[in-house]
Amino acid sequence: MDNAQYCTFELDQHVFGIPVGDVQEVLASQRVRRVPGATSEVAGLLNLRGEIVTRLDLRPRLQLAATSTSEAPRLDMVVRTADGPVSLVVDAVGDVLSLGVEDLDEVPDTVPQALRSVVRAVHQAPDRLLLILDTATATCIVSAA
Repeated sequence: MDNAQYCTFELDQHVFGIPVGDVQEVLASQRVRRVPGATSEVAGLLNLRGEIVTRLDLRPRLQLAATSTSEAPRLDMVVRTADGPVSLVVDAVGDVLSLGVEDLDEVPDTVPQALRSVVRAVHQAPDRLLLILDTATATCIVSAA
């Protein structure tokens, strides 16, 4: 059976997986420009070799604890979307896992609703639950209307 590969990352003690094909690159310590009046999930804009990329912080959308500016610098995982690249702010990048469809389960009701809204499947690893992120839903920017 064919396996799919997922790049894993951590965000507030949760482990997420994104299809490897959706990941463009991982960046450290980028200069970020704030966007006045933007929603809380828009963490700014960054210049990626001349291309302006929106930087998203999924913490507000997923109702995860905010981080202080004094904490260790976080990474940018640039993902490909139908609208172009978007950067996701992550705490750490993990391994690439190869999982078959038989390794994935439906999202259980015990996963908080905010997470269930952007997670399409889960994988029970020996030490924790891997949440497979729906990249298109997670990177959709909600207007502040």
